[in-house]
Amino acid sequence: MERDRRCLTASATSPLQGRLPGLRLCCAFLLWLSVLAASWMVYLHYSSHSELCRGHVCRLLICDQYRKGIISGSICRDLCDLHTVEWRTCLSLAPGQQVYLGLWQGQEVIIKCGIEGVGPDAVPLRELVLFDKPTRGTSMKEFRDMTLGLLKATLGDLPSLPELVGQVLAMADFNEDSRLSLAEAKSVWALLQRTEALLLLALQEKGHTARLLGHCGDLYLTEGRPHGSAQATMLPAGLRPLLPTALLHALQQWLGPAWPWRAKVAVGLLEFLEELFHGTYGTFYLCETTLAHVGYTAGYSFKMTDLQQVAPEAAVRRFLQGRRCEHSGDCTYGRDCRAPCDRLMRQCKGDLLQPNLAKVCELLLDYLLPGAPAALRPELSRQLRTCTTLSGPAGQVEARHALVLSHLKGLLWREISYGQYS
Repeated sequence: MERDRRCLTASATSPLQGRLPGLRLCCAFLLWLSVLAASWMVYLHYSSHSELCRGHVCRLLICDQYRKGIISGSICRDLCDLHTVEWRTCLSLAPGQQVYLGLWQGQEVIIKCGIEGVGPDAVPLRELVLFDKPTRGTSMKEFRDMTLGLLKATLGDLPSLPELVGQVLAMADFNEDSRLSLAEAKSVWALLQRTEALLLLALQEKGHTARLLGHCGDLYLTEGRPHGSAQATMLPAGLRPLLPTALLHALQQWLGPAWPWRAKVAVGLLEFLEELFHGTYGTFYLCETTLAHVGYTAGYSFKMTDLQQVAPEAAVRRFLQGRRCEHSGDCTYGRDCRAPCDRLMRQCKGDLLQPNLAKVCELLLDYLLPGAPAALRPELSRQLRTCTTLSGPAGQVEARHALVLSHLKGLLWREISYGQYS
């Protein structure tokens, strides 16, 4: 009996023992693969960080021009002499556009600076190209006309532009001596080449964008980063594109604000769209529609976190005019401002396929429907889905655009206008 038991035990364990070397080898391989993958991710992180984050180059270039007397600006002394502009977290997504979270005068700020074409001769290049206008001998009237011409080319020929020119000149004369030095003029001219800086001035009236706090040459400071959607604030920028959309939506629900607060943010976003659609300084298009750009203040008032992908209508039409194409993908400005392609003429048409509101409503389907009150959800879903079908030339959908936007905003306001969420 004992002998039979030993035989049974041996026969039962021998297959497992036979597999142990293979299991050890498999575990060792998986461990080695994990270490290799982790090492590769660390390498990519630090190599991309050193490539993307070159704030020291920005400071070097700007302060060199400032000390030579070529440029000036309201923050030049703090940046280059007093060193009271503190550079903290790097937020850059492209090497040529440096973006940092910083500290200035006790408040959190965003620092933005362009360093396109940086190389061994970077400083002379910027001096000759970026800070080349205006030239010596330019009168105040000539500079005013130059600025007006630039704004017309960027925003279109609008009757409201002289008022914006006045804002630009007031910003340029930061020391308020009622004169404009050559360095001041060169600085504000270079700043206006940054479309986002110009849009910050043009769209500041309603408070849905960050305030422009100061500049030195074409480097500028804005208000600090507002709160954002869950995936925008909780995940590194480089990681977001790698995650499945469903996971990002789940994170939005788990880590984002309660539904009534999300509704309040959405109302602010819809008001921002009204500002973009036939506003004081023309029409603007959202050319990268993503929740990553939906920010809000501590009181849940909407703030646009990035204007890099907001484009004036004049710029989009200029890009599309006469452009050769085979399909609509060839007629795309930015990420998602897409126009139809006339396949017979093989040229892009001038009107976009989707208005701003339709693209934003697609976002709001995922942002607002989860967690919405049960009594509201059917009507909210119906209005959002109707909104996403808006299409066609702006002139043809303008009335319907305004009606859909008004109904949607009214529906949300009625739900949150009482109590602590108002």
